Amino acid sequence: MTTSLKILAAALALVILVPAAQAQTQVVPTSREQVKLTFAPVARQVAPAVVNIYTKRVVRAAASPMFADPFFRRFFGDVPGMSQDRVQRSLGSGVMIGADGTVVTNHHVIKDADEVTVILSDRREFEARIVGSDERTDLAVLKIDGGKESFPTLVLGDSDAIEVGDVVLAVGNPFGVGQTVTQGIISALARTNVGVSDVQSFIQTDAAINPGNSGGALVDLQGRLIGINSAIYSKDGGSNGIGFAIPTALVRQVTTSIAKGGKVVRPWLGASGQAVTADLAQAMKLPRPVGVLVNHISPDSPAQRAGLADGDVIVAVEGREVDDTEGMRFRLATLAIGSEARLTVLRGGVERILTVRLVAPPENPPRDKTEINGRNPFSGTTLVNLNPALAEELGINSSLTGVMILAIKRGSVANRLGLQPGDMLIKINERAIASVADARRSLDAESARWAITIKRNGEVMSLVLGG
Repeated sequence: MTTSLKILAAALALVILVPAAQAQTQVVPTSREQVKLTFAPVARQVAPAVVNIYTKRVVRAAASPMFADPFFRRFFGDVPGMSQDRVQRSLGSGVMIGADGTVVTNHHVIKDADEVTVILSDRREFEARIVGSDERTDLAVLKIDGGKESFPTLVLGDSDAIEVGDVVLAVGNPFGVGQTVTQGIISALARTNVGVSDVQSFIQTDAAINPGNSGGALVDLQGRLIGINSAIYSKDGGSNGIGFAIPTALVRQVTTSIAKGGKVVRPWLGASGQAVTADLAQAMKLPRPVGVLVNHISPDSPAQRAGLADGDVIVAVEGREVDDTEGMRFRLATLAIGSEARLTVLRGGVERILTVRLVAPPENPPRDKTEINGRNPFSGTTLVNLNPALAEELGINSSLTGVMILAIKRGSVANRLGLQPGDMLIKINERAIASVADARRSLDAESARWAITIKRNGEVMSLVLGG
């Protein structure tokens, strides 16, 4: 009998209901095995593969607020002792997923770290190398060198097979006190709009997760990894019984992609839309509000080639129901580039299956990244042509096209005028801007009066300068 079955049998043996005539009577457990309900075998199995992670980052800061004043630097330059180094330390957890020393953790645990140290459950310490990190999924892969040693690992379970109510254990290093095991249940699945990352469909659990647990393991009663603990909902910094973990369906794809090329490339569908609300479902005569209503198809995209059309409602990807755009993005992100995805689509109330061949987002048109200088409103900006690959990197709608402000120098003309990264150029002096080349031609022409039109967060704004 497996460990999980023994635990389940013991739990069921604690309360045994008798016939209806004696419905309120309970039978007293008759053996030590029936009384003893423990998760110790699972914790003992999992613990060696969960590690503590300590990071160090050196930050150079002004020794006095006066030294940070730009006017002071302008008139006095660099003064000896005006800057000093300060070491920032942080802690987190990680999970060994490769016997060769491959560790998965959260991106936010190792972000901007100069040094990363991995400490095993037996207290041995190793310097770790960052193989790759993906901010959009909040995942990172580390590697430690143990020579020919084979490290203990956790088996990646199937996060799509778990159900609400399943018992789980969370293992990590909360508040730096050392490895800790907490127990709870799966509270909910496919939680989106949590605000932790861009690609999200979290497992929610009431197992106690606290600062320092980030990157640790969420396991089932077979000791299989089903999620990487990532965030908590808390008003005071402690556990309130609402924790979130990244499902292994996504962990598996991200770690595989990082191991191959050091970065994550997600599949491009070439379709965008909006979540089906209760009002939309009623207007479209759908049985209930579920899925994504398609309102844009990119030309020559996988979606177009598969026959997807405006007005279609995507209700499932690979047989897994999607509730909103975040859920659809998550499901696609768990699939490999070059594979085929089955989309369940409602069209005119009739369900049909479309097969989409997934590809990497294209670099078309070329980015043409250009820094703008001179006497014009965009001086100090970096402009780019937006394409699906760049949109994917930035975590914005891949159907957007045109010229975007990628970055702005602090203190520049554009900065003082209130322009922002992410602004889309629409017109310059009444000339429509479709590419960076168009913008350069318009800005190279000398003018005493500038009229510019931009779009920010869907809102069109105009500004007139000079004249």
